[in-house]
Amino acid sequence: MTATRKLGFWMTLALVVGNMIGSGIYILPATLAPLGHNQLIGWAVTLGGALCLAFTFARLGARLPLAGGPYAYAQAAFGPVGGFVTAWSYWTMVWAGNGAVAVAVVSNLSLIVPAMGRIPGLPAVLSVACVWLLTAVNIRGVRAAGDVSVVTTALKLVPLLGLIALTVWLLLTGAPQAVQPAVPLSGAVVATAAGLTFWGFLGLESATVPADKVENAASVVPRATLIGVALTGFVYIGISTAFALYMPMQAAAASPAPVADFLARFFGSGVGQIVAVFAAISAFGTLNGFILLQGEVPWAMAKGGVFPRWFATEGARGTPVRSHVVSSILLSIVTLLNYGRGMGDLFAFIASVSLAAGMLSYFLAMLAAVRLLPTERVLVAAALVGAGFIAWAAWGLGIEALTYGVGFIALGLPVYLWVRHDAAASTVQSGHG
Repeated sequence: MTATRKLGFWMTLALVVGNMIGSGIYILPATLAPLGHNQLIGWAVTLGGALCLAFTFARLGARLPLAGGPYAYAQAAFGPVGGFVTAWSYWTMVWAGNGAVAVAVVSNLSLIVPAMGRIPGLPAVLSVACVWLLTAVNIRGVRAAGDVSVVTTALKLVPLLGLIALTVWLLLTGAPQAVQPAVPLSGAVVATAAGLTFWGFLGLESATVPADKVENAASVVPRATLIGVALTGFVYIGISTAFALYMPMQAAAASPAPVADFLARFFGSGVGQIVAVFAAISAFGTLNGFILLQGEVPWAMAKGGVFPRWFATEGARGTPVRSHVVSSILLSIVTLLNYGRGMGDLFAFIASVSLAAGMLSYFLAMLAAVRLLPTERVLVAAALVGAGFIAWAAWGLGIEALTYGVGFIALGLPVYLWVRHDAAASTVQSGHG
């Protein structure tokens, strides 16, 4: 692949930031509001853990710019079994989680055009259409996907940075702050807040997954990863601070669209639909970035010999067409499940189990860093802190989700055994030849 078709720094940074900042930040303030100032401590703890993860991925990306991200590092450190378990857990987390993102795109658009929600089946069709539109963009080339990431990331930051700027202006002008009910600081409540806020940083490793398609990856991947996490953390903490200072807790907790309601307090009710447009764009951009990842991982696994070789075939533009198509078929099924009558609980179950399984990929990537670069003391310390943070966050999901997550990973083992058996058989045949 020529350099002109690769991702540059700004595209890579947009991929990292765009994948972390999705539609969740537009509704998360309502979930966090009852936690009071515990949420700010939770954000700080989560940001610290995320920066340790980011630093570790940045160093791995600089020293070992391998395609596949967490999978590639686990494969290098622990061999095919460790590589497969990591990749399978990460891949399933991505495509299953993408179902919620696809639904979020259309859910926000339906706030602007209510008729969309009144036509049976139309939201489901539009969500799947978004999936395949962006799949086509990614098949067309990584550069095309990068262009979409840059535009959507720039747009999604507009209302969020605007809200932070408004808060700074309110502080400077001495505007009266909201009187909030006292919520005692508590380690347990901080842990709850950290568990909720961690999902806002999923995707921090995004630059490492398509590392072979990043121009000057040894320099660009670590810079984009660290800057992206720091910028995202600034946005998240800025938004939470704004709500803690100027939005009554009860109003924030009861709001279905807290960012829109916050801005409406100062600019009028018409701002709600404008924010809905930006929220839809935000979710659309995140869906684009994670569709890029869900196609890259099976391709990298196939190249590494732990997934059927069929997935390793590239299209005319050097993109993993088959991996994209299969991943998006699975994503479409999960998206449709979310719209089926009575299937909401099933979707939530699938999502929580996939997330529990996906945590393992982060954990193994941190252990891989310790094994691959044991002489870098700062890296080893950051990786161990990152691994501890992941274990703590996973524990917060509950034993049931973790148990099913392990079962979810186990479902992939027959695939691995089949692939390794075929590889061994091919070796024997070639030896006899």
